Amino acid sequence: MFFYHKLVDTTVKKMKSHAANFITISNMSFGGAAIMATLHEYYSYSVLFIFIAALLDRYDGKVARALGQVSELGKQLDSMSDIISFGVAPALLMYEVVLVDFGFVGMMMAVLFIVCGAMRLARFNISEANGYFTGLPITAAGTFLTLTYFVATTFHPAFYLFLFPILAFLMISTFTLKKV
Repeated sequence: MFFYHKLVDTTVKKMKSHAANFITISNMSFGGAAIMATLHEYYSYSVLFIFIAALLDRYDGKVARALGQVSELGKQLDSMSDIISFGVAPALLMYEVVLVDFGFVGMMMAVLFIVCGAMRLARFNISEANGYFTGLPITAAGTFLTLTYFVATTFHPAFYLFLFPILAFLMISTFTLKKV
């Protein structure tokens, strides 16, 4: 009987310690699936997968804090999933949908978005938590960029030659936003 009690206790502790990381890895998986969907021209699925990743991203930190399992590994893993789900996936999606016809310039806009998102995440990882975000979080920038998929035919494709660098600049800027 003691053996089973110890086994169950150990299993519960392991599940508790990995719950938030499982959510983060699920976020990353949906980001990867969004990239694959874009490559196969399933753009609606890509949008859906990015939004699911955003939902998961909203809860991984909350779960970690609620279970008392906040860790450096979790913080780094979260940033890796964010660059995939909210940097690469939205940039590739909107590149394929509206910027591909701009050739090298369109490609550079997508790359600029990804690079600035990575810089934003790196800065976040080395800063002290103070209740504020410095610059636009990549999650917000990537989700907003993805939302524009629904109105992409409304705007001239050249609009995105301005939107991409504006969002990129906002991510690396030094303005502060209160965390919600």
